[in-house]
Amino acid sequence: MNESTHQRPSWDEYFMEVTRAVAKRATCDRGRSGCVIARDKQILVTGYVGSAAGLPHCDEIGHQMKVVRHEDGHESQHCVRTTHAEQNAIVQAAKLGVSIKNSILYCKMTPCTTCARMIINAGIVRVVCEKRYHAGAESEQMFRKVGIALEYFNEETEQYANQ
Repeated sequence: MNESTHQRPSWDEYFMEVTRAVAKRATCDRGRSGCVIARDKQILVTGYVGSAAGLPHCDEIGHQMKVVRHEDGHESQHCVRTTHAEQNAIVQAAKLGVSIKNSILYCKMTPCTTCARMIINAGIVRVVCEKRYHAGAESEQMFRKVGIALEYFNEETEQYANQ
């Protein structure tokens, strides 16, 4: 490779690539996702989808599916065995005593509403997603309301079976 043609990735591209690498540790094949939380061009913590420490993983014993009935009457299925990548990253920061206030969170798709609430309360100021989550409208609305910048690498939407 000719060094003169090498293009350094932007910081967002770099942190998103690290997010993809972190996701390789995920233990639920329904959403193998990772998360990186950074501030001042430094990685503070990472997280990936996985069961709580000491509990069995989806990849080992299968999914723990729950049916959710939505306000419009449709039902969807969700695996509840694992903790989301964003949640695991925020918990890792708390466990290590690392402040994530005024940081940027990088993740695979629009965070779910529970993750969005945690992101808001943690003081994260910007969220960068690789793509959209099919049920992410409420999170997008929450972020707009509190002034958290939300950006997407592309406009694709992540789809799950049994959504």
